[in-house]
Amino acid sequence: MRIALSKKKKSMSADSNNAPDAWENSQKILVILAHPDDPEFFCGATLARWARAGHAVHYFLLTNGNKGGGSDVTPEKLCAVRQAEQKNAAKVIGARSVFFMDLEDGYLVPSLELRREMVRLLRREKPDILVTCDPSLLYTWLGRVNHPDHRATGQVVLDAVFPAAGNSHFFPELLKNESLQPHTPREVWVSLPAIPTVTLDVTGTWEVKMTALKEHKSQIGDPLTFDQRMRSRHTEDSTDDTPRYEEKFRVLKFTQ
Repeated sequence: MRIALSKKKKSMSADSNNAPDAWENSQKILVILAHPDDPEFFCGATLARWARAGHAVHYFLLTNGNKGGGSDVTPEKLCAVRQAEQKNAAKVIGARSVFFMDLEDGYLVPSLELRREMVRLLRREKPDILVTCDPSLLYTWLGRVNHPDHRATGQVVLDAVFPAAGNSHFFPELLKNESLQPHTPREVWVSLPAIPTVTLDVTGTWEVKMTALKEHKSQIGDPLTFDQRMRSRHTEDSTDDTPRYEEKFRVLKFTQ
């Protein structure tokens, strides 16, 4: 198998037939991220764009989000609240399903056992397009340390994609015992990339992203302050009155 990596940064409008996501046919898109709210924060406008283009977007979240809150709420209650919020946000985005692996928040490690689970998932679901996050991003552009769950998720997912998911010699019990044939997604879109290769103009679906994010009431704090902060993230060449928004990825293409 040969891996072709997009080498040029591309900025395309949502209506461009030459956009890097202008796929001819409907795609099955699997989003594997760590926490409830990660899909919307990382790339919600892109996911909304794809859903509105007729692609089938599915969420698979590794943790239950039970530590993303203050001491005034128990982890059990927080887990239930955040999963409900995520399901509501996914409906706004247009995702067709949400699945929680229900691992404990904050303790993810890219173990061999978890890699096997990701290989199992990829072979079972057979996505055309896979979305995950960048394991190499240690520091965010906001001057913070990237959450270790984010990095662990990106690492274990990419390790599952290549070389394991498409090679029957890896985890042969999945083929022997479960009849799960090897499968490699055609493209992997890595969100929050340290070095992006694709930039999408998502101005057209930014309002959908904002509406979805506001479903995560336990996470966003004061809604007005949050709204102002998110809207300020327009491109440098645009203004508050006529904003333009982008989401960036590192895109990996797998060809036979």
